[in-house]
Amino acid sequence: MTSSDLCSSDCAAPDEVPFSPYESREELAPRGRIEALVLQRLKSLGIQPARLCSDEVFLRRVYLDVIGTLPSSREARQFLQERSPDRRAKLIDRLLEREEFAEYRALKWCDLLRVKSEFPINLWPNAVQAYHRWIRDSIRSNVPYTRFVRELLTSSGSNFRVPPVNFYRAVQNRQPQTIARAVALTFMGCRAEKWSAERLNGMAAFFSQIGFKSTGEWKEEIVFFDPQKAHSGAKPLTAVFPDGKPVRLSPGRDPREVFADWLTAPGNPWLARCIANRIWYWLLGRGIVHEPDDIRPDNPPSNPELLAYLEREVIAARYDLKQIFRLILNSGVYQLSSVARSSHPQAAAQFARYPLRRLDAEVLIDALNQITGATEEYSSPIPEPFTFIPPEKRSISLADGSITSAFLEMFGRPPRDTGMESERNNQPTAAQRLHLLNSSHIQRKIERGPYLTGQTRSSRNPQAAIEELYLTILSRFPTPEERKITAEYLRTGAAGRDSALDIAWALINSAEFLYRH
Repeated sequence: MTSSDLCSSDCAAPDEVPFSPYESREELAPRGRIEALVLQRLKSLGIQPARLCSDEVFLRRVYLDVIGTLPSSREARQFLQERSPDRRAKLIDRLLEREEFAEYRALKWCDLLRVKSEFPINLWPNAVQAYHRWIRDSIRSNVPYTRFVRELLTSSGSNFRVPPVNFYRAVQNRQPQTIARAVALTFMGCRAEKWSAERLNGMAAFFSQIGFKSTGEWKEEIVFFDPQKAHSGAKPLTAVFPDGKPVRLSPGRDPREVFADWLTAPGNPWLARCIANRIWYWLLGRGIVHEPDDIRPDNPPSNPELLAYLEREVIAARYDLKQIFRLILNSGVYQLSSVARSSHPQAAAQFARYPLRRLDAEVLIDALNQITGATEEYSSPIPEPFTFIPPEKRSISLADGSITSAFLEMFGRPPRDTGMESERNNQPTAAQRLHLLNSSHIQRKIERGPYLTGQTRSSRNPQAAIEELYLTILSRFPTPEERKITAEYLRTGAAGRDSALDIAWALINSAEFLYRH
């Protein structure tokens, strides 16, 4: 049985055959502003967009993109049997309220904010736990993005008790220029090392009066506004905003507040443009400006009107980022099939289809454990009790970039050293394929995991067991052809082996399982 045998799809009812395994009959139509702007661009370039995806594809895609988690077989069955015309919109709303949404977004933000105990960041475990909890709770409470950013930029206090001050500790040195580069990368999507020294120094002046002092508690540090640094004898830096406007810093006022006022002002495009582009990148695998943290004049957006529209929507929503997720997820562009209908070299940059992307390392191991009922073991250079991880804890909820596993390292989890999106590597390798195909690590999960073995051995109806396997692993019903193939394999499988577990192994190693599509 090959993986291609197991990569087709079916509609909600097992005996119905759809137009295509991955696509519906529906064409992309300008039902909203996003579709209109993308279609206009595609038409001008002569690029034919993909059709909209099937319900099966949408179900799995939106679960993985929004909460980093596969739907259960029960959730998959329920959605695929629903017939309400707004079922996709209702599912999006439910997922945005799930606890896993905050967990998965916190994972992404911890990558950007370099949340890591060990070298070269050295936040240490107490600070990491507090910082991660603050990030996750801010997302769960849907704190406006401007407030989230302002707290990161202007907070003072103990790194254990005022978590956002860890932003200033999670840099590899404390020079104002280094901090300015981290601020520009994270909140403006700019690589400030490419700026002129004059421009970088102008921004660095806002971060030149940050003080750090230790306490009697192990690894605790106070971050504070230190006005004495303005008179330390070193040549003072002249404060200039990144747009070129100089500003006179008032004695006694924290310059970080001046910069935060500028960055979060409603008319300032930097913050809104960057986060709109990042969310688009997170959901569609490619930024309108790509890479999403490399916004500069000579790297223009592939669709300027689309980015400008999303920027305006972020501001109109008062930086309620869930509204932007909802807007993009409900768009026909996000819901396009991954089946290309054009070979034009600009098709990917113009979002003519949904891009194939391998699952994140954390999402993949969590999916394997969810399917099998197995657990994962993690390691850290920091001794217990600081890094004890309960066996049932999911990888997407790990706070500390220093806590890892051989699987996470092999499958491209980012080291969290730079805060750049490109640190995460989802490119497949031969070692990864061999691990999934042949390793005892994966084989033990399949053969000993209580969920899979329970499903295959408790059912007296082989076809029902196969249907449950497909819903559990691929989030869809098997096609008639797949039913025929698997029934034959169950009938003639190797003696002494659980044939259903062989089928599970084949499904887990299929491209349909390993990729977002």
